[in-house]
This record gives sequence, structure tokens and C-alpha cells, in this order.
Amino acid sequence: MAVALLRALRSHWPEALIEGAGLGSFMLSALGFTLLLEHPASPLRHALPDALARRALMGCAMGATLIALVYNPLGQRSGAHFNPVFTLTYLRLGKVAPADALLYGAAQFAGGALGVALMAAVLSMALADERVQYAVTVPGAAGIGAAFAGETVIAFTQMSLVLLASNTKRLNKYTGVLAALGVATYITFEAPISGMSMNPARTLASALGAGSFTALWLYFAAPLLGMLLAAECYVRVRGARRVHCAKLHHENAQRCIFRCDYGASR
Repeated sequence: MAVALLRALRSHWPEALIEGAGLGSFMLSALGFTLLLEHPASPLRHALPDALARRALMGCAMGATLIALVYNPLGQRSGAHFNPVFTLTYLRLGKVAPADALLYGAAQFAGGALGVALMAAVLSMALADERVQYAVTVPGAAGIGAAFAGETVIAFTQMSLVLLASNTKRLNKYTGVLAALGVATYITFEAPISGMSMNPARTLASALGAGSFTALWLYFAAPLLGMLLAAECYVRVRGARRVHCAKLHHENAQRCIFRCDYGASR
């Protein structure tokens, strides 16, 4: 494994770096928009007193952020996972080599934490406000059980959506858009239940900044359970051969480092 990891690092470090930078950028966006929408000194917070409206706007902002990350040339190259659970699910599906999965996961966790640290270096007092709290994801008033169920359901839905779209010729180029619509919807309606994470690297990054680790295990276990269940269902219904690659967007000129049969399948 050490030899394989060294080989992956030597050959695929650009893709891993992109993954880290991508999640770091996502965290910068999440923190910035949380400040705009939730900090008591923000004019936008006063202009939108309704929490649902603010969540809807936050969902649109993060959905747009995801679209930008997926469709820019860097995201097209790495596959735009930005989530270790996505990567582990594609490992389970046989599309990512174990060494690449480890490399991607390490980069994603590091990138998310670095993104939060960079924002904190400039705006630590504002991020620490009780209404912002570094955009932490914690269980809502319904409790840990409901949060676990919520995270599992949205992770299952998101992975199912990605697998269906990315492996269907007429939908492949819209995978990033559909994933972004999912994120916008979950933030708008599910966030009061679990905080809406689906991503342990995203949750840990905020938790480190805030020094708040409430039910941290949940945000590792539930997304993994949901996405692995989605992968299992997809394979049982459509077959493992209908998973062509681990990229969210494949019809581009960027190299592919995965166990890919996308071209052969078309």
C-alpha cells in the first residue's frame, strides 16, 4: 500500500490538490454567506427576517458555488468529489483505486480545515458569533436520532441522483447542476434537522474552527451509510457495469485518473 500511495502521490497530486482547494473554496463560500445571512450586524440579516427565506438564499448560494466548482476546468479534472464519502463510495464501486481514495480523503480534510482557518484569520470574532458559529452542523431541536435519519436520507438521495445522472448519456453533462439543486433543496428544508452536511470533512472543518464537536460521529457515519446504500441499490437495479466513472462531469478535455470505461460505454 505504501508503494501504491507513493505512486499515486507522484502521478495524481494535481487532482488531490484540486480536491483540497475545492473543498477549501466551498468552506470559504459557506462561511461568507453564513456571515451575510446570519450575523446580527449584517443588513441582509435584517432585510430577511424569515429563516426559511434565508435558508433558501443560502441554498441558492451554495448550489451556485458547487456548480462553479464542478464545471470549471479544475473540477472537471479531479472529478469534483470534494467529499471523502463520495470518494469512498466510488472506491466501493470499483472506480477509485485505494491509494487515490486515501490521497483524495487526506486532501479533502486538509483543504476544508485550511479554508476555515484562512477565513478565521481575518474574521474570527465575527465567525464566533453565536448565530454564525463557523457554520457548524449540529443536530436540531428534534435531536440526534432525527439528525442521523436526515443526514442518511439526503446522502442517499444525493448519491442516487449523481449515479443516475452521471451514468446516463443525456444527463451526464447536467450532473453538477442536479447535484447543486439537491444541495440547495437540502439546505432550505433539511438544515433545521441536522444542519445539512453530507460531508464529514466539511463538518470537521467547521467544528475545528468553532471548537464544537457535538455529535461529530453522526456526520461521519450517516453520510457514509446513506451513500453506500445508494450505491448498493444502484448496482442491484442497474448493475455494476452501469457505473462508468467517478467523475461528476466527464465530457471534457481533462485527463481521467479513475478506473474509467466512459468512452467505451458510449
